[in-house]
Amino acid sequence: MSESTKQSQGSLARIGLALTIAASVSACATGTNPRDPLEGYNRAMFKFNDTVDQVALKPVATAYKKVTPSFVQTGVGNFFGNLADVWSAVNNLLQGKGEAGLQDVVRVSMNSTFGILGLIDIASQAGIPKHSEDFGQTLGWYGVQSGPYVMLPLLGPSTVRDTVALPLDIAGDPWRYKDPVNVRNIGTVTRVVDKRAALLDATNLMEAAALDRYEFIRDGFLQARESKVFDGDTDRRDRKVPKNDSSDYEPEYEAKPQAANDAPAATAAAEVAPADLVTSGSNTVASEAKPQE
Repeated sequence: MSESTKQSQGSLARIGLALTIAASVSACATGTNPRDPLEGYNRAMFKFNDTVDQVALKPVATAYKKVTPSFVQTGVGNFFGNLADVWSAVNNLLQGKGEAGLQDVVRVSMNSTFGILGLIDIASQAGIPKHSEDFGQTLGWYGVQSGPYVMLPLLGPSTVRDTVALPLDIAGDPWRYKDPVNVRNIGTVTRVVDKRAALLDATNLMEAAALDRYEFIRDGFLQARESKVFDGDTDRRDRKVPKNDSSDYEPEYEAKPQAANDAPAATAAAEVAPADLVTSGSNTVASEAKPQE
């Protein structure tokens, strides 16, 4: 058995363990929010993730941002963003979105060749839009209910549906199969640090603005996630609510107009989502790795 296969199996086993822990906690942890029945467990995990970030990840990301030239950061973001386009293409095609899927294929082709293995985002400059799709979104597209909100160890915010889809999302990452292993590991660490560095300003803003950061992140994540599943089409979302929503609550943001003084918080919440590999200080990362200007 190859080293790559062993690592893949080990990662899947760890994810399975996380799911087992979450399932066992659900028997005793309850909350008043129908979207978040595991609130007691989730808050504890949120605190753990935040502590890990404050002690380890955020300081490293801060130093990385200060000492690494901006063009290097741009290249790193573009390179891994190009790899992410591969899985986005697969999921767009699985959802029957042929045009978006073909755009992703063209993006990967252009950026991998003319863009020097993705270091330069030629496709965006050519006007080809970037998408961010994963298997959790694909399941949601076909009506699979999101299930309760859950905070995963190190991985940050998720739902039961997205957590079940996570092994396939990890398996669909081309970097996962990079050899030799030491190069893969270095690249993975660089990817995480670069993504965290890109969010330093946004997470600092949230830390200063939110009275209850846990609720702020949870509500922002759930709203942003639903928007991503339905591609921002609120009409389609409304038609699909009975099929996609596992609870009988009415989403607050459908009934309440946005107050003017709430705009900064709402904007910040809409621009963050769960980390692909690791949590940030606010247990969030950008919903997609956008190329830095």
